[in-house]
Amino acid sequence: MRYSPLLIFHICAGTVGFLSGVPAVIFRKGSRQHALAGKVFVVSMLSLAASGVYLAIVKSQAGNIFGGVLTFYLVATAWITARRREGQPGILDWGALLFSSTLTAFTAASAFAAANSPTGEKFGYPPGVYIFLGSIALLAAIGDFRVLRRRGISGPQRIARHLWRMCFAFFIAAASIFLARQHLFPAIMRRTGVLTLLSVMPLLVMIFWLIRVRFTNRGRRAFGSQLLAPPVKA
Repeated sequence: MRYSPLLIFHICAGTVGFLSGVPAVIFRKGSRQHALAGKVFVVSMLSLAASGVYLAIVKSQAGNIFGGVLTFYLVATAWITARRREGQPGILDWGALLFSSTLTAFTAASAFAAANSPTGEKFGYPPGVYIFLGSIALLAAIGDFRVLRRRGISGPQRIARHLWRMCFAFFIAAASIFLARQHLFPAIMRRTGVLTLLSVMPLLVMIFWLIRVRFTNRGRRAFGSQLLAPPVKA
């Protein structure tokens, strides 16, 4: 399994995902370069998450299963948010709520089981891992519920939904590469904190754009133009 074709595919998908994610957040939002990088990012991240979930199932790594499923969900719903017409909730939105709610319940149950087990772990992971993943799933579920309650989403809320989900999925991928596998990189990168910086960079970008989108008209125009591409009904 260590050198299996699927593992190689998984590694390549993660590499392409990170390399395409960087220009996607750098290029002017709404530009052709940004759109192209974003499409490559979505395909590579969905491939990364799907292959990662399968590998985690084979190796019985529950934490990686939850992480991969959450990443796939975040990227998929972020993409749907950008492509759907404003104010048009549909069956995909109900499916997203069901999915995020189920994931929240599973991670909460796993965290509880880990906290009450003799070893303090569940499937080899402490409660903190499940609490972290479950918190993100809960936040996403709340967002899915609000979309349905409001019968759609538009304006800055729509942009913010697309933005934080893409960036957080990017963070999960970056952390999986640079933090979880620090031994693969030169010692100087570990000592200087470069690996940590590369891991949290998507979160820093997310915070920057969320502030601009929520509090400045300029930021809404800059990032919102990306969401004005011809949508497709789902």
